[in-house]
Amino acid sequence: MDFGIDRLLADAGLRGRLEGRRVAVVAHPASITACGDHTLDALAGAGVDVVAALGPQHGLRGEKQDNMQESEDFRDPRLSIPVHSLYGRVRRPTAAMLAGCDVVIVDLQDVGCRVYTFLTTLRYVLEAAAEGGRAVWVLDRPNPAGRPVEGLRLEAGAESFVGAGPVPMRHGLTLGEFAGWFVHTLRLDVDWSVIPLAGWRPGAAPGYGWPLGGRTWVNPSPNAATPWMPRCYPGTVLLEGTLLSEGRGTTRPLEQFGFPGFDGARWLAEMEALAPTWLAGCRLRPCWFAPTFHKHAGLLCGGLQIHVDDAAHDPALFRPWRLVAAALKAFRRLRPDEPLWRDFAYEYEFERLAIDVICGGPRLRQWVDDRTATAADLDAMVEPEEEAWRGERRSWLLYDDGGPVGGS
Repeated sequence: MDFGIDRLLADAGLRGRLEGRRVAVVAHPASITACGDHTLDALAGAGVDVVAALGPQHGLRGEKQDNMQESEDFRDPRLSIPVHSLYGRVRRPTAAMLAGCDVVIVDLQDVGCRVYTFLTTLRYVLEAAAEGGRAVWVLDRPNPAGRPVEGLRLEAGAESFVGAGPVPMRHGLTLGEFAGWFVHTLRLDVDWSVIPLAGWRPGAAPGYGWPLGGRTWVNPSPNAATPWMPRCYPGTVLLEGTLLSEGRGTTRPLEQFGFPGFDGARWLAEMEALAPTWLAGCRLRPCWFAPTFHKHAGLLCGGLQIHVDDAAHDPALFRPWRLVAAALKAFRRLRPDEPLWRDFAYEYEFERLAIDVICGGPRLRQWVDDRTATAADLDAMVEPEEEAWRGERRSWLLYDDGGPVGGS
């Protein structure tokens, strides 16, 4: 399989389109070639006139561990070019950042979830380029979560840095495919191109989105520690809006969750009683962990680890958003008087509860808190929205299981 950066480096004709043009690159630590070279260095080494870099959340080097830890601007010591932070004073590229460039190249490894902020960064780059008359090239990378769709769509008026548009939590597109969707839905007048993947088979085992054994996994953010995390993340990210631990401060963040002194086996039994079909397609194992930092640091938490790395994993059945919804509902039933929703500023949203920002509206929280609401009630709410998105996204798919089916 060749990623967009590999195809650009191998194709002199493509690189020729950049001759005489000044380039800014949006990248992070996972922006690497098949040989492991960073995109910035590889492009400069291939003769591309790279004049600036822009780093998204967690920084160009990925040094920021948690959310809302801002990065500063600096000068790259190797290429001696300015590196502008898109997660500091501003989150949108400014005219000054783009003043010296003609083309913005976006090469970001995403994880296939609406809340992961690189999707919003892509939107902001496209909008800034449209305003400034600059071209955008997206060097495409796989969606490691594959094609499945799940979750409520973001509600009108609920847009935020973790909600770039009315899409479900698990959307099933690559960033290259999303570029077309943004340009169309936002009616952007922008010169844009996608350098597509070659040989990506999102439905193929065992990766179901990520080329296991074919490419090195590099954390696109510090807590995306394994290629299994993107499979779980559309569900476990909900826990960031709660007082439950999502496993930050452990070696398997966002693949396990827990609460001090809780009984994971009892929790699982309550989830099975609530919605057994929501727990399919994975292995759920009661476990214990003590986070070294973040929520409940130093306290022994009982909970569950979601295993999607063995024969129990079935991508056609695995629904992480519903699984964690069941976990929240079960916790509410077992501990009805325990505070659950975390009240803090989340991704620059200061008025709304974090869980509502993450979910793109209050509906999931209201379902969890409603003691009479059933699993069937949530399914009835979410299934029409999932089906509508599957139909809408069809126009922007660049790949089937056999490889590219179109492009821009």
